Amino acid sequence: MDLSYSSEDLTFRDQVRSFLAEKLPSEISEKMRLGQVLGKAAFDQWHSILNDQGWLAPNWPAEFGGAEWNAVQKHIFEEECAMANAPRVVPFGLTMLAPVLQKFGSDAQKAHYLPRILSGEDWWCQGYSEPGAGSDLASLKTKAVRDGDHYIVNGQKTWTTLGQFANWIFCLVRTDPDVKQQEGISFLLIDMATPGIEVRPIILLDGTPEVNEIWFTDVRVPIENLVGEENKGWTYAKYLLTHERTNTAGVGSSHAGLNAVKRMARAEVSNGRPLIENPHFAARLALVEIDLLAMSTTNLRIVSKAAVGQAPGVEASMLKVKGTIIRQEINDLARRAAGPYAMPFVSEAVEGDNAPPIGPDYAGPVAAQYFNNRKLSIFAGSNEIQRGIIAKVKLGAMG
Repeated sequence: MDLSYSSEDLTFRDQVRSFLAEKLPSEISEKMRLGQVLGKAAFDQWHSILNDQGWLAPNWPAEFGGAEWNAVQKHIFEEECAMANAPRVVPFGLTMLAPVLQKFGSDAQKAHYLPRILSGEDWWCQGYSEPGAGSDLASLKTKAVRDGDHYIVNGQKTWTTLGQFANWIFCLVRTDPDVKQQEGISFLLIDMATPGIEVRPIILLDGTPEVNEIWFTDVRVPIENLVGEENKGWTYAKYLLTHERTNTAGVGSSHAGLNAVKRMARAEVSNGRPLIENPHFAARLALVEIDLLAMSTTNLRIVSKAAVGQAPGVEASMLKVKGTIIRQEINDLARRAAGPYAMPFVSEAVEGDNAPPIGPDYAGPVAAQYFNNRKLSIFAGSNEIQRGIIAKVKLGAMG
């Protein structure tokens, strides 16, 4: 989508395209195109390739090994990667934890953890949601009790994405139960190899354990793994969530998804004509494309703020809501374009490397993406909660 790039931006885009053509492994891009599940080795391989290029951490300051790209460069890179069927970089260490450590962590924590995030030596997962604390995260019950130079952690986290691969988890824990909920929470870094931690997979509709439960039973965590001050974790959590919600907008993925829908609609026939010429379908396609263009512009403004050290404000909630609506609409258009090939959900067609395709090859990932992306309007703070935040901050509609 043309945003009137400068000559420097176009030169950068050409660099990105050349890099992707040369360095993106074809077996990874083909799996992404067909909607097959990537294992840890594939994520690690792409992480390493980007790190070797110096492009792994576009928003990090140069002092920590970041690329310090501007907003347009980041936008171009995300879009070109999506178009090339490159996997999204696992965000938990790079775009969630790292900004928190850079702003609130101790010098020792920055020196130890940030290089290990870049190298891929540490794979992080996020310990926020609990069975009774999802959108109402401040009601979390996992507790950490001080015992000398350790905290003793007991409780449960849930919906922990890719937790089965992680060797570290950043957790919100309750360290003071006798104060207002938001005032008694701390932010801990926990080694997943510590005795007392159990990972239990949650099997999704596609048959994959993308998310997990994490149980903590008398887990001893050194006090130096506390980020910032005790009982100030809610401040750090909110800072992290603004970065997560901005990332959830998925502008690049939406551009790639929209282009894929157009290709499908040109190939599929409705009443003797290409589906893309169907007035009702074309109108829906045009509406989502207009919304996506507007969101792209908004995303550039917000990423520009983040690039100069300003945490996104309520705009991150706006991006999260609009971005998830757009992505779900694109998934629905793809499902409609695939027609009867999208009706069954056959996990073998999604997961199996050698499984025969069912219908056109572009139909393979449609059902999986449609079902999986129903979660987008729930995680990182449900869209209903985000609308409340927007109303309270911008309209004063809530007391």
